[in-house]
Amino acid sequence: MDTFSELDFAVYDCIINNRERVSSMTIKELGNLAHVSTATVLRFCKKSGVNGYSEFKIKYKEYLEGKRDALKDDGTTELQSFLKTINSEDFQSSISNAYGFLQNSQCTIFIGVGSSGILGKYGARFFSNVGHFSLFIDDPWLPVLQKLAENTVTIALSESGSTRQTVSIASQLQQRGSKLISIINNSNSVLAKMADCNISYHISEALVNERNVTTQIPVLYIIETLAKKLYNSSRQ
Repeated sequence: MDTFSELDFAVYDCIINNRERVSSMTIKELGNLAHVSTATVLRFCKKSGVNGYSEFKIKYKEYLEGKRDALKDDGTTELQSFLKTINSEDFQSSISNAYGFLQNSQCTIFIGVGSSGILGKYGARFFSNVGHFSLFIDDPWLPVLQKLAENTVTIALSESGSTRQTVSIASQLQQRGSKLISIINNSNSVLAKMADCNISYHISEALVNERNVTTQIPVLYIIETLAKKLYNSSRQ
């Protein structure tokens, strides 16, 4: 979805809102319903990883019928892979860069929606508990203060790295002078490219009934690691 245009999102929203009808609709009917051209629908299909509308309908029907791999109830392999990542030079460099921004900040603002929003609230509380003033914002329509505290740092949480509400809030805060740290799964996403410092954890995505159930243990680890570094430095 990183490369979706407004017209692509119009097709996407139309499909989500008419999921049971899509498999029986022609490309022209879908285009008319979404108020876009058939060429736009075809571009949407290709961006979604299929060669045409017919293939898209087949894949989408299978998706709705639940013809997907079952969830693995043993996440040991994924966690072992992440633990190996922790020791990599790139990961440690990202942690150090993020810590460098946070060390000099007067305030840290966590942002995110959905499951990432819940983690954002946890992050703000954890940072505050170790003595580092932090806030959480999940409302994209909340007016951002014209003047932020000196050296404010924003930590954006998003599994995909392309959640529109989170991107919007991050952009507003950056325009007000905040540095941006992104903690995301997709290192090629919009937020990763926007960020002054990006920390990616590269865990396999898992979906159930269109809902993301990708493990968030790496996010908790990263949040707590940064907070503990701040606490330890404040005692020296």
